[in-house]
Amino acid sequence: MKNKFIPNVELIESQIEYLSNLIDKNKPPYTRRPFTKEYSRSRKWLKEKMIENGLEVHIDAASNLIGVRKGINPNLPPIMIGSHTDSVVGGGRFDGIIGVLAGLEIARQLSENNIKLEHTLFIVDFTAEEASEFGISTIGSRGMIGNLTDQILERKNIEGHTLREGLMSLGGNPDLIMNARKKPGDIHLYLELHIEQGPVLEQTGYDLGVVTGIVGIRRLKVFVKGQANHAGTTPMNMRTDALTAASEVILAIEKLANKHYEKQMVGTVGRLFVKPNGSNIVPGEVVFDFELRSLSEVALDEAVSIVKNKINNIASRRNISIKTEQLSVTESIKIKDEIIDGINESCNQIGSSLKLPSGAGHDANQMAKIAPVGMIFVPSKKGISHSSDEWTDYELVVKGIHAMWNALFYFDRNLDN
Repeated sequence: MKNKFIPNVELIESQIEYLSNLIDKNKPPYTRRPFTKEYSRSRKWLKEKMIENGLEVHIDAASNLIGVRKGINPNLPPIMIGSHTDSVVGGGRFDGIIGVLAGLEIARQLSENNIKLEHTLFIVDFTAEEASEFGISTIGSRGMIGNLTDQILERKNIEGHTLREGLMSLGGNPDLIMNARKKPGDIHLYLELHIEQGPVLEQTGYDLGVVTGIVGIRRLKVFVKGQANHAGTTPMNMRTDALTAASEVILAIEKLANKHYEKQMVGTVGRLFVKPNGSNIVPGEVVFDFELRSLSEVALDEAVSIVKNKINNIASRRNISIKTEQLSVTESIKIKDEIIDGINESCNQIGSSLKLPSGAGHDANQMAKIAPVGMIFVPSKKGISHSSDEWTDYELVVKGIHAMWNALFYFDRNLDN
């Protein structure tokens, strides 16, 4: 059969191992943050591999690395396969990487076997999918669809560099983002392979996951301003302690997320900055980020409103200043039934599959604003992700790539625009 997929576990393993070890040696493994020299090295390697596998390569205005294989019919909108190669601090070897390398392997087999698709194929490494030092995630996919405002582009990281400068350092051109943005109809379909980042597939014994929807995310920054003072001489009833006030807010977020909802909600505070940060000083300032996630947009918006009311009550009762800033809004998506059915059929040809939602956000959240999207999951050992202990057996990664191959050919011929 002309379009038969030929599994190559050894090649996929070697590419994952090589790319995942292009990391910052001064940080916990496997750290590869965007806008760093390690990230640029990985991009250079990936670009070379794209060219080797017959792709025409360019960097778009939002600094996404894109490989293109032209289809038979240039009038048809392209199919896009993508993910990301940046990581969180102390991240894993599979998160994002396998989605980009899946596209690379598919391109290799298409090129070596001289197989032509009807649609042009885009393989994309999106810039900075993970939450960044600029307080926003999915930067590259946001930029691709024109969802990066001038205000966002002027956000600064802790070193004082703007996001605009960061994109330029990777070869992007932020001034052209709006003119170059993809619009509805420009992409036939977006597909992404990813590790599950949860325990469901492993615990239920399925080889592959067919994603039915992706959570929405509300991310906010909270500024708590009290008064720094001596820890020994300031009576408890005369303190305006920013950290205890922040702690009360954090516990309120946890309590809210623990309530029962029709669609599960989770809430997280993963980063705090305390000033002056001394063991014998009453904290005067605290800044922290929090996020809420759910498949329900209504529940998310109501929860944010409740948190803001809680903050007002805590600030008033404690006579302390607490302000919030919206960092990002990522809308939840429901994947179309015809996409789910096509991916399910593609997965079942090579293994067992389970339909399940994604509790993590992805570049697919952004791409869904302009095109149909579909995702395939492979199991995560013990459900661990965003950790150096993250693991997925290579045989299962290859099964996921095989399923993606099947889906590519299915949707090249069976999805109406």
